[in-house]
This record gives sequence, structure tokens and C-alpha cells, in this order.
Amino acid sequence: MITTEIGPGSISPAALADIEKFERMLEKYLAEELEEDVFRIFRLNNGIYGQRQGGHNQMVRIKVPYGSLQPEQLEMLGHVADEYSRGWGHITTRQNIQFHFVPLERVPALLRDLASVDLTTREACGDTVRNITGCHLAGACPFEVLDISPWAEAAFRHFLRNPYAQRLPRKFKINFSGCATDCGQAMFNDVGVIAVNRPRPDGTVEPGFQVFFAGGLGANPHAAQALEEFTPRDNLLPTIEAILRTFDHYGNRDNKLRARMKWLVDTMGVEELRERIVKERRFLLASTTWAGGIPQIVEEQGDDPAGLADDVEPTFMGQGSGAIVTLTQRDPYRRWEEANVVRGVAKGTVSAYAYARLGDVTSDQWRALAAIQREMSLEVRVTNRQNVVFRGLREEQLLTLYARLNAIGMAEPGAELARDVVACPGADTCNLAVTQSRGLAADIGRALEDAGLAEVGGVRINISGCTNSCGQHHTSDIGFVGAERRAHGQSAPGYQMLLGGHVGRMQVEFGQKALRLPAKNAAEAAVRVVGRFAGERKAGEAFVEWLERAGGAPAIAPELKELDEFPTPDERPDFYVDFDETGPYSAEVGAGECAGT
Repeated sequence: MITTEIGPGSISPAALADIEKFERMLEKYLAEELEEDVFRIFRLNNGIYGQRQGGHNQMVRIKVPYGSLQPEQLEMLGHVADEYSRGWGHITTRQNIQFHFVPLERVPALLRDLASVDLTTREACGDTVRNITGCHLAGACPFEVLDISPWAEAAFRHFLRNPYAQRLPRKFKINFSGCATDCGQAMFNDVGVIAVNRPRPDGTVEPGFQVFFAGGLGANPHAAQALEEFTPRDNLLPTIEAILRTFDHYGNRDNKLRARMKWLVDTMGVEELRERIVKERRFLLASTTWAGGIPQIVEEQGDDPAGLADDVEPTFMGQGSGAIVTLTQRDPYRRWEEANVVRGVAKGTVSAYAYARLGDVTSDQWRALAAIQREMSLEVRVTNRQNVVFRGLREEQLLTLYARLNAIGMAEPGAELARDVVACPGADTCNLAVTQSRGLAADIGRALEDAGLAEVGGVRINISGCTNSCGQHHTSDIGFVGAERRAHGQSAPGYQMLLGGHVGRMQVEFGQKALRLPAKNAAEAAVRVVGRFAGERKAGEAFVEWLERAGGAPAIAPELKELDEFPTPDERPDFYVDFDETGPYSAEVGAGECAGT
């Protein structure tokens, strides 16, 4: 378990300096002594950005490196939800925690509360190194090569407040996976790190890493490229910094829409870009400011893999494993155990998921999760599928954990099942979204439940409210991306449906376009596809395998074509009103801040 450097209640000098500067800048801004654009860039670099509601409503994004949280931090999230926001917080696909409708004037007090438990919003937004993400089972995975937790922590510490990471051409994302299953999703990030082994001459193996670079999603997804076959452990951090420096040197600072690192592959070619990174690394090692060697936190904590328990059948999890969860039990506890429990860690310990519908956690639930963590002496991490996982359990603790989670509404079998729909915040709060992605996610969940398909395993559904892909729709089995439609002379909410996205085994496949749909028909389309998959798949067959056998997205789309029809406004006025809205649909897009531009 990675421990924090300061105790609860104290604030580090660096964090205090950040907060005091925010107070000074905010005072100048409110007194109209600071230009709007200057303050906007400043607050974005501090993890604060405006909402589509305008005024002083702010979204606050809290970094949770590789998803790891301590009890006092969980309790603080409950406090923040009640004191500053609307009673709940949202887990993102990059293991951040977001709170909305925070008054700008109250941000400094919120930052002080967060800093008292070693949480920060610094560089959670803006053209910076964003939250360092990682596999939520790292250190507890039966198949990992290395525990990437201390490496992710080392990267977080190295780049936080690093002068090189403050004014990049665009945002820069780094993540870690402990094995080729790639639960951390390394294959579509600016830097993706996967732990691997290479053989030594004496027949043993050397653990290290394979580093990938220049991946990204958005309107034009790019698969990450391999830098080299093997990166030794003592060369990992200089390799990551060399990639960052190369991006800083050559990234497009004139056109934000083509400023991400992925565009350098198009403009200079992957070979030249690779050569420049290696050259940058070569001279970085000679820098007087580079400490070199294995990071101190890795030396202190160790990175040995969890390993397998001799008497336990390991549980395969993650899209890249090809495993499919199948529920066979009728008892609620047994069904939760089948879907949400992962076995296989050395010494027989297990991990178990708490299901957070749509990634939302109420203040009472945050506090209850903290109480469970303390009571049972467990580790907690949030996942990139917007759930919470408890680690370090003993078999005899599972029934108690289930009872505690059931009491707070988080014991539903969800992990790796169809009901575990992922969605970005969408037009509820985001300036760039054109549709209410959260509303569609709820509608799909309801439709799957009604059809008896919510517990189908091996199918992932992701939704984004715009092309920026914060909901990672490109990489899911079934993906939806919001779009404005025109029908009968009126604007209407719609979605593009994609099929066959997949990430794992050091590869990424982006979903194929199937067809466009009215928002109010998207749930029915999802039900039909999930139902056909459940009815036709062979034993152990993954969604992408079934889809290929069925002819791919072009073969599925004609069977859904009837759903791409808009009734007239008189026949179905609800087709022209988005989910959770009361008035006619309008694709109102505000000024991009954090995600798109």
C-alpha cells in the first residue's frame, strides 16, 4: 500500500503555496484586475473549470493517482459532496473524482479541505500532465509481471508541479498496466506503460516495461505506438520524460485541434518521432537535474508481483483477458460473488467490486466506504469503469463486505456485466456535450433490466456526449457518441452507434460505425444487439469474436435500420426533447475549456 507523506489535517508547503496563490488570483479576478483568459488558464491548471450553466458554477476535478484512496480521503469526498456540491460525486474514466456546481468563491476553502488529506486538483485539467492512471488491481492481480502502483506513484510525484508539465501544447495522459491484459488501458494514451518480461541468457527473465506513445481518442482516435521492445526498470522515468519533452518541443501550439501528441505521428512519421524521443532520453540522462536509477518510492515499497495462490483458481478479469462473467447462482450473495469477486492473489487474498451506477457515489456512500475500509483493514481503488474495488480481503470477510455494500446500495452484480454502462457527464454540465449521455446510460440500463439482459457478461457499453470521447466510446463493444440530428425541420438529439471496440493484449481496436439513431431509440438498439449476442455466442466467445462471425458492424446495422426513423413532432414530441430535459432540444455548445479545444 502506498502511503502519503503527510498526516491527516496537515497541509504540505507546496499545496499551501498553491492554495494561497489561487486565493490571490481569485481576488484579482473578482476585482476585475485579471484578464478572463489569464484566469481561465490558471484555474484550469488547478483542476477547476466552468460548466455550461455559466456564472460562477464550477466543476472541481480531484486527482486520484492510479485510483488509490485512504479512509480519511473517502470521508473528505463525502464532506465535499455535502458542503460544496450537490450531495454526490462522480468517478471518471480516468480515476478522477468530480464535483459539480461548486461556487467559484468557495474553491479555496475546498482546496484547503482536500489538501488536509493529501488530495489535490493541481494539473487535473489544462495543458498539463493529467492524472496518472493505472490498473485498479495492481498489486493484487494474479497475472501481473510487476506491481505498477509504486511506479505510477513515482510518475505522479515527478510530474506534479514539474516546470516542464505546466504549459504543454495540449494535455498529456500517462497510464500503467501490470500485464498484457492492459486493464489500465495503455494503448490509447500519450504514454502507456505495460509491465513485461524479457529472457536473460541464463534462462531467467528480467521484469521491465514496454512503453507505448502517441495514442489518443477524440474525434480522430490513434492507436499508441511501441517505442522499443523492452525498457529496463531504471530507464522508465527518463523514457516517459523524454516523450513529454519531445511533445513539448514539437507539438502544435497554433492549432489546438491538432495539438495532441498523436498528431505528431501524422506530421513527422512514427520513425522520426521515435528517433527524437530516444535522442532526448539519451541526453536527459546526463542532465544535472536528473536523479536517475530506480525511483525512491519503488525502492521503498517494492514492485514484486502479487503472484498466484497455490490452492486458488485465479479469476480472469478485464476486456483484454477474453474472459466472460457468467452468473449461474440464484442467491443474491452468490451472484454478487460470481460477478464482483476476483481471486488469485498470493496468500489467498481476494478483491471485490462495489458497483457505483453511472460512477455516482453519494456523500453517505463515500463515508460508508471509508468505514468499511477501516473496519476491515482493506485497500480501496476507484476503477476506470467508474466503480470501487476493495483489495486485500480474506475469504471469510466476503459475506460481511457484501452485507455492508448491500446496506448502501452498492452490492449489485455489476463488474463486467452489461448493466455496467459507462458515460461521461454529458450535457448535464459539460460545455462541449451535445447530448445528455447520462440520461441515455440510465435509459439503456433500464431497458436491459426490463429485457432480462442486464447481467449478460462480456459486453461493455460506453457513451460520450460529444466526439471528444471522455466516455471512451471508441473502445467498447457497443459505443454511442452524441450528435445533433435534423428531422421534419427540427433539431433532435441523436447518437452514432459503434460496434466492436476492444483494448487488451497490447492492441486496441476502435469501434466500427454501425448507424445513426434518435436518442430515444438508442436503448432499443443496445437491447437488440446484446440480446442477439447472448443468444448466438458460443461458450466463452467474446463480443468481438461473435461480431466478426456475424459479419461485423456492416452486417448488424441493416437489422437496426428501422430504428433510425424519426416520427413527426406531433406523433412523438419526446423524440425532440433530450433525456432529463423539459424543453425542445438545442445543441448548445459553449467555449471549450478542458476537453475539446
